[in-house]
Amino acid sequence: MSRKTAADLLAEARTRIVRLEPSEAHAAATDGAILVDTRDNDDRRADGVIPGSLHVPLSVLEWRADPASESHDPRLGALDRRLVIVCSHGYSSSLAAARLRELGFAHVADLAGGFRAWKAAGLPVIEPD
Repeated sequence: MSRKTAADLLAEARTRIVRLEPSEAHAAATDGAILVDTRDNDDRRADGVIPGSLHVPLSVLEWRADPASESHDPRLGALDRRLVIVCSHGYSSSLAAARLRELGFAHVADLAGGFRAWKAAGLPVIEPD
């Protein structure tokens, strides 16, 4: 078996997914897509959150998303649900979106540049206390 680097895995994942710029992700959410925030609680407390986003930690994302899982979160819906995966910088969200595609989600994307790009674009954020 040949070794792949993290960069190789990321590049391969991005060939299988749609990447949305912050304004496109905002429009998708306005049109009914669910923004799935995979950041940990420390990052969310420190940096804020996107209003209306659903927090699903990266460590349990597949289990919460898969409708066949006993741990499925019904707020994520079925395999035809539009999901936009959000992380801090837009790297782990690409890998996560590719894994959800493998689970059968036809309409999954990730937020290019992650939460930081969303915030830098001046899009709505609930600031930390």
